[in-house]
Amino acid sequence: MPVRDADRENITNRLSRIEGQIRGLKRMVEEDRYCGDILDQIHSVQQALKSVGRAITRNHLETCVTDAIRSGDESAAQESYDEIMGLLEKEL
Repeated sequence: MPVRDADRENITNRLSRIEGQIRGLKRMVEEDRYCGDILDQIHSVQQALKSVGRAITRNHLETCVTDAIRSGDESAAQESYDEIMGLLEKEL
């Protein structure tokens, strides 16, 4: 199931801002800006990406995983649990 329409605009707007931050980072490197400033900007981008990841994870839990559990199909529910645990392990 794709990202809900209600969340899609918010997420795409966030990704557009991140895209602008990445372009800014590239420009900073090209302009030989101070390394500490570049590292600060990298940290900001990483935090912004994590925020988008949390929004998409929430969407996934509220839609796909919830649907699998409510379906009553134990194998589908287990697959959803395993999938979400695999995704969380990548994050941790």
